[in-house]
Amino acid sequence: MKRIPWSLIIGGIITALLVIAAITSRFWTPVDPTAINIVNRLKGPGPGGLLGADHFGRDEASMIMAGAWTSLGIAFSAIFIGGSIGTALGVTAAARRGKFEALIMRVNDVLFAFPPVLSAILLAAILGGGPVTTIVAIALFMIPVFARITRGAALQIWARDYILAARMAGKGQTRITLEHVIPNIAAQIIVQVAIQTGLGILTEAGLSFLGLGVAPPTPSWGRMLADAQTYLSIAPHMVLAPGLAICIAVLGLNLLGDGLRDLTDPRRRQAT
Repeated sequence: MKRIPWSLIIGGIITALLVIAAITSRFWTPVDPTAINIVNRLKGPGPGGLLGADHFGRDEASMIMAGAWTSLGIAFSAIFIGGSIGTALGVTAAARRGKFEALIMRVNDVLFAFPPVLSAILLAAILGGGPVTTIVAIALFMIPVFARITRGAALQIWARDYILAARMAGKGQTRITLEHVIPNIAAQIIVQVAIQTGLGILTEAGLSFLGLGVAPPTPSWGRMLADAQTYLSIAPHMVLAPGLAICIAVLGLNLLGDGLRDLTDPRRRQAT
């Protein structure tokens, strides 16, 4: 029986709570996260507000819950787009090899040279800021990440004896890829989805901090940090709430990814 890694348990709990908070915010929050209440302006944590209020009197706890939906939605969308394209390119390069593989990897190298923030700035100049720009910028960065990982994993599968047997049975590259390669590298792809989702949340927060993310009044952890920097000395709770939310979310997803990797990698299990 496989021993479940502690990182998988802790990461799974944190991620589950994050997802529950995000989904719950679509139906209920303690207070309307966009409601302005000047009476509670810069009010600290207390009975009236678990995490206090911001410079407009908006409830910090409600904004954190709603911001979780924004962060996860953008991160998952970007991972789905970039991961799907990158995985398709990676397994195709491993199957075709030769000049096609070299061309795919050189294009990926070019995409990898542009970090998400720089890509978002370039796209914002063309398309304007907003969630679509953020998703596209993160997705472009994820394409070469997943392409490299899936290509490396797929090349190992193509060297196996059962792939040779499949070839001798008359199966083509596409059929072998769909029936043998992708199922055998699916665990590694899932691990990367968890890890890269954490990076996506961090990137979305950074872009929102720079004003390139979602537009007000939609709650965003990054923009909450940007708003809080002016009031750091008199209302530190405005920084602590979104800052801890980002740290805990990224930590949970990284632990989840590490736990899944330890669980699915026989060499890591033997080492531990």
